Amino acid sequence: MKKIYTISIILVLFAAVNFAQDSTAAKVGEVKDALTGLNESYLETKATVDALKKIKISGYIQSQFQSIESDGAATFAGGNFAAGMHNRFMVRRGRVKFNYDNDLTQFVVQVDITEKGFATKDAYVSFIEPWMKTFGLTAGIFDRPFGFEISYSSSNRESPERSRLFQTLFPGERDLGFKLEVRPQEGPLSYFNLKAGLFAGNGVNPETDNNKDFIGRLGFSFPFVDENLAIDGGISAYMGKVIVPAGKSLITVNSPTLATTTIPSDDADRSYLGADLQLYYELPLLGRFTLRGEYISGKQAGSSSSNASYTAAPSGDIYLRNFMGYYLMWVQNLGEKNQFVLKYDVYDPNSDVAGDDIGANAAAKLGAPDIKYSTLGIGLVHYWDDNVKLVFYYDSVSNETSSKLAAFNSDLKDNVFTFRIQYKF
Repeated sequence: MKKIYTISIILVLFAAVNFAQDSTAAKVGEVKDALTGLNESYLETKATVDALKKIKISGYIQSQFQSIESDGAATFAGGNFAAGMHNRFMVRRGRVKFNYDNDLTQFVVQVDITEKGFATKDAYVSFIEPWMKTFGLTAGIFDRPFGFEISYSSSNRESPERSRLFQTLFPGERDLGFKLEVRPQEGPLSYFNLKAGLFAGNGVNPETDNNKDFIGRLGFSFPFVDENLAIDGGISAYMGKVIVPAGKSLITVNSPTLATTTIPSDDADRSYLGADLQLYYELPLLGRFTLRGEYISGKQAGSSSSNASYTAAPSGDIYLRNFMGYYLMWVQNLGEKNQFVLKYDVYDPNSDVAGDDIGANAAAKLGAPDIKYSTLGIGLVHYWDDNVKLVFYYDSVSNETSSKLAAFNSDLKDNVFTFRIQYKF
C-alpha cells in the first residue's frame, strides 16, 4: 500500500509539472505572438511616419490694398483696375504647395486660391540620377528656365510684381513641358549649371499645335567667401514658333512708313536672347545689398492690338516686332528687419520705331502695342517676424508719347501705390 501511495503521489506531481509546463509554454507563445504583433504594428507605423516626413506643405498669402491715379487704368501691378475704380482690396496670391520629397525624386503640386478663383500653378515630377547626382529631369507644369526673375519666388521677391518685360513675354511664368538639368557636384564645373527643355509655348493651357519651343539657360555662381561677395548670372535663349492661321498674313512691323505683309510658307518666329547678373555684397554698418539686372531682345509674334505672347491659338494676322527690354534692381538691407528697394525697368515692344513714328502712317500699321514703357519702383520692406512681411511700394510709370496717336499724346495716369501684407509658412 505504501508503494502504491508513493507511486500515486509521483504520478500526480508529474502530471502537475507537465500541466505547468504546457501552461507556461502557452503563455510564452501568447507573449511571443503579442510581441510579434507589436513589432509589425511598429514597423507599419514607422513606415507611415517615414512617408509623412517626406511630405512638405508650404504656402503664402498676399493681401493688399492698391490705389492708382485714374479710374479703370491699365496696369501691370496685379492686373487692370475695373471701370470706374481707382482703389481696391485684393488677394494677389494665395498659394499652397505640396511636395513629396523622396531624396532623388519629387512630386510637386501648387495651387493658387484668390477671390478670382482657383488655379493650378505647378504640377510636376522630377528626379535625379543616383550615381553622380548631376543630371535631373523635370516634367509637367513648372517655371520656364529663362533668366532669373521668372524662377525667383513671388514670396521672396522684394518688388510686388515681376517686370513688365517678363509679364509680357512669359505670362504666368510657367509652361507645360520637360527640362533637363545639369548640376555638377564637384570640380570646376560645379560653378556652372544648365537648364534646358521643350515646352508647349502657350503657358498653362492645352496645346494648340504641334510646335515645341526650346527654352534654356546656362548659369554660373561664383562665391567669394573671404570678400563677403557672390556673383551669379547666366545667358538664356528662347526659340519657338507661332502658327499663322490659314488665310492670314504675317506682318513685319519694323518701319515708320510701310509694314511688310506676306503670306508665309512657315510659321512666325518667336526668339529671344537674354543675359542676367546678380551681385551680393555685405556692406559695413548697413548690411547686405543686392544688385540685379537682366536684358532681353529678340522677335516677338503678337497681334494688331497686343504685343503679349499668345496663350491660345491665334485667329488673326500675326504681327512680328523686334523688341528689347531690361531691368535694374537694388535691394539694400537696413538692419535685420528692413529693406530699401529701387527698381527701374524698360520694355520697348518695337525697337525699330519711336515717338511720332507711331500712328503717323497707316501703312506702317503702328499703334498702341508699339509704345515703349519705363517704370521706376521705390519700396520699403519690413519683416515683422519670421512669417509676416509688410511691403510699401510705389510704381511711377512713364510711356512713350506720340502726337500722332490720340490716346498717347501725353503720359498716362497710371502710377500705382501698393501696400501688401504677406504671411508665409
